Amino acid sequence: MLQLVIIPKSSSMTALFFHSNDLAHLFEACYTRRVLSKFSDITGGKEVLMPFKKTKHLVFSRYLSLLCLLLVLLVASVFVAVSLGAVTIDIGDTYGVIFSKLGLPIASHSIAKPLEAIIWNMRVPRVLLGLIVGAGLSMSGSVMQSTVNNPIAEPYILGISAGATFGATLAIILGLKAVVGLGAFVGAILATILVLIIASMQGRVTTSGLILSGTVVNALFIAFANFIISIGATADSVMTIKFWTMGSLTGTSWSDLMLPAVVVGLAFLFFSTQYRVFNAMMMGDEAALTLGIPLKLYWYLYIAIVAVITAVLVASCGIIGFVGLITPHIARSIVGTNYRKLFPVATLLGSLFVVWADVLARILVKNAELPIGIFTALVGAPFFIYIVTKNRRKVV
Repeated sequence: MLQLVIIPKSSSMTALFFHSNDLAHLFEACYTRRVLSKFSDITGGKEVLMPFKKTKHLVFSRYLSLLCLLLVLLVASVFVAVSLGAVTIDIGDTYGVIFSKLGLPIASHSIAKPLEAIIWNMRVPRVLLGLIVGAGLSMSGSVMQSTVNNPIAEPYILGISAGATFGATLAIILGLKAVVGLGAFVGAILATILVLIIASMQGRVTTSGLILSGTVVNALFIAFANFIISIGATADSVMTIKFWTMGSLTGTSWSDLMLPAVVVGLAFLFFSTQYRVFNAMMMGDEAALTLGIPLKLYWYLYIAIVAVITAVLVASCGIIGFVGLITPHIARSIVGTNYRKLFPVATLLGSLFVVWADVLARILVKNAELPIGIFTALVGAPFFIYIVTKNRRKVV
């Protein structure tokens, strides 16, 4: 059966006829409104009758073009980011080392061993971890904004950042620097569990309850961390804690990539199949329940996965704020609210954002390296104010 879209001249609404009740098609059809309106302009405002499948194909082609563009930009950014730093490396040498290590020897000249070690053992793992961290935080932010249906939601509302700070601080103060990441992971998971317990005390977990519980737990764990610092910290440990809490990819090795890559990769594959549920959640709890979606089950499932992702990433590189807040909104402004398209775009944008934030952290100050969190906060804080101002009615 052919699906049709009719756009009358005098109507601002589009009459949509669907072959099925697939909710994802509804969001995709809404997105095609801008494309179809151009045909009305071309025909002088006359009524236009055209196949929905054809227009859907046009929009999907644009979406694929956008994905390809973002992928090309990301690959190019990786090579440029590897070349930049305290020691600037010719991009030709970067290409030569990376391709030769991948079994594609295209370098026309030999490269010194020390330079090769800098590129392959120091720069490449660091940039790849930034890519993974950006993707993981961005997808977690996208999931949280849908799950709690709130535009200011991000992974850290679960108390993860404060819990990780407490765990890492405790490990550093005790002189257990080898297990700082493990301490951060355990602290993050404990904070998330505490948030969920507090939020569910009244029987049903609500959006406002989750956000308020996260705020309380954040304050509690930060107070614990500050107490530990005040009674047992040395000057060196304070500097270590300060640098860690602002996020850094310094010292990343190949062995540091395995766990974050596996966790983020598996989560991306799973969440990519959940776009129908995300779309329904964005319509509100009542609408989602009407569609037969077991909200409580998905709430706990999604929050648990986001907690694990964020805890693993925080344990790997410290706290990098605002990534999960900024990039989903940028993706939403580009491709709309349909999570089938929004999720991959937001993930790629998150990777680009963190990769370039790390580049700035390395090159902005000569012979020094700044925490990544400084740059993400400089961009994220004004963006947060903009979101709150724009969405006053939706912000709890």
